[in-house]
Amino acid sequence: MLKDGVLTNVPFGWAAGGNLTTLCPNGSKWVWEGLGECAQDARDMASVYLGLLSILCFMMSSLPQYYSSCKTGNMDSALSIWFLLLWLGGDTCNLVGSFLADQLPLQTYTAVYYVLADLLMLAMYSYYKVKNRMVENRRVLHVLGVACVLGFTTSFANVPGLLPTQQEVSLAHKGRTLLSSADVGASFTPKEIIGFSIGSVSSVLYLFSRLPQIYTNFKRKSTKGVSFFLFALVILGNTTYGLSVLMKNPDQGQGENSYVIHHLPWLIGSLGTLVLDLFISVQFFSYRKAADRLDVSTSETTPLMGG
Repeated sequence: MLKDGVLTNVPFGWAAGGNLTTLCPNGSKWVWEGLGECAQDARDMASVYLGLLSILCFMMSSLPQYYSSCKTGNMDSALSIWFLLLWLGGDTCNLVGSFLADQLPLQTYTAVYYVLADLLMLAMYSYYKVKNRMVENRRVLHVLGVACVLGFTTSFANVPGLLPTQQEVSLAHKGRTLLSSADVGASFTPKEIIGFSIGSVSSVLYLFSRLPQIYTNFKRKSTKGVSFFLFALVILGNTTYGLSVLMKNPDQGQGENSYVIHHLPWLIGSLGTLVLDLFISVQFFSYRKAADRLDVSTSETTPLMGG
């Protein structure tokens, strides 16, 4: 769009129908018509390619978690519901803020896809939550049924000590419950100010979304059921995304500082979560090594069968 006679980021529809020579002299035609961005030099093109790579990483990041969840079936205990909800909240605010604050088209496209991916992730979480609860209820009913049959049979035999005491049954049930839980300076238009504020909220939600998952991993002392490639691809996506924004040339008449300030909430949300995702990656390796040591110790102490 034109602000005081100066070209700034333009919406996709206008870019596709606008005159390349007039609005974006010396710009790449395919970038202008396909992405709605004005890329006039190598720095702009690098920003575009990094942005496309970040979108690819974000699009692929959810797939390993979908596969892991279907394979293990413990998504409801492996992932924190607050991690998913805060992540969805961050992506939703990011989408709204990107639109209102006239962010780069690639940012908006990425946000749209990720909101849809988050909704699918929540749907899968709810499915496995209900499914595992039904399985647990059937298991409890089966155990109670067996206990009733044994109690009815042994009541006639009157053999002392055959049935477990009420305290023992209570402790056993409590143990099962605990085990189940353990698995578990620049000028802004009013529109830009609103978008900037929503973008800031999205950054806070992104940052806080990782904390429940970090706590869940720490409480379980395990990352089983959580896909490492989910966070690895998000790390790569956030890295390329941040570089894409930083590599982009400011609009005509806009200084570097003004450009960075306009994109600051999204940069904080992207690069800030990068640090927390790296911490989660450390948890993956730490708990995996601990599990490997436990497996080795168990195999060494297990007696061999036979002569």
